[in-house]
Amino acid sequence: MTITWGPEVAYHFFLLFARLGTIMMLLPALGEQTIPARMRLTFALIFAFVLYPLIVPSLGPMPSNLAGLAVAYGHELAIGFIIGGLIRLLLTAAQVAGAVIAYQMGLSTAQTADPTQDGVQGAIVGNFLAFTGVTLIFATDMHHMLLAGVYESYAYFPPDAPLMLGDAADMAVRFIAGSFVVGVQMSAPLLVFGLVFYLGLGILGRLMPQIQVFFMAMPANIIVGLILFAVLLGLIMGWYMNHLETNFALFRG
Repeated sequence: MTITWGPEVAYHFFLLFARLGTIMMLLPALGEQTIPARMRLTFALIFAFVLYPLIVPSLGPMPSNLAGLAVAYGHELAIGFIIGGLIRLLLTAAQVAGAVIAYQMGLSTAQTADPTQDGVQGAIVGNFLAFTGVTLIFATDMHHMLLAGVYESYAYFPPDAPLMLGDAADMAVRFIAGSFVVGVQMSAPLLVFGLVFYLGLGILGRLMPQIQVFFMAMPANIIVGLILFAVLLGLIMGWYMNHLETNFALFRG
């Protein structure tokens, strides 16, 4: 066996790392901000080393000038941002569901930093759902689908193919719309509870206008909402994981 290390080998390795490193910084579960950046970059380097003998035949020859090198690396970085950003959009379903559930329970003003969305402020229920989803991705080994999808990305995004920006924009719109639909479906039981609860309070307020019905019933709304949320958490997360699994399979091609 002959091992060579030269400019062409270095070019191919770092061309591979440009895409893998960018995707790894954005992927759900594997690219969370709670994981130190050095660990993510180290894992991306090791993963690039593992995939190098499998992908290097499809990378093409090394460009002969600096402009060609810049274009090649810029192309791979753009693909990494497109793929990683699209997959990251799938996590917004948990935030949509959490925002709706928190509003129905009267906890919409209780907000914390979301660890899955770069520390952006969000409803505490949505942050809980998002973090639980990340935990379940590892628990169900769904992150293996993401790693397989990174490898398969060289089949539908070859290094020598033009960037499909129009298709990427269309896919982003579809992912956002689908995440909104799934988020509403996840929060459907709490939506029904809120509709019935507030309808009853409205009738009670009309019957006894001298009593501040909504103010007095707020603790009951929170308690019943939390109990219902705890009972239905398994069903809610099951629907969320089905949403992620379906789209992770699409990522694999």
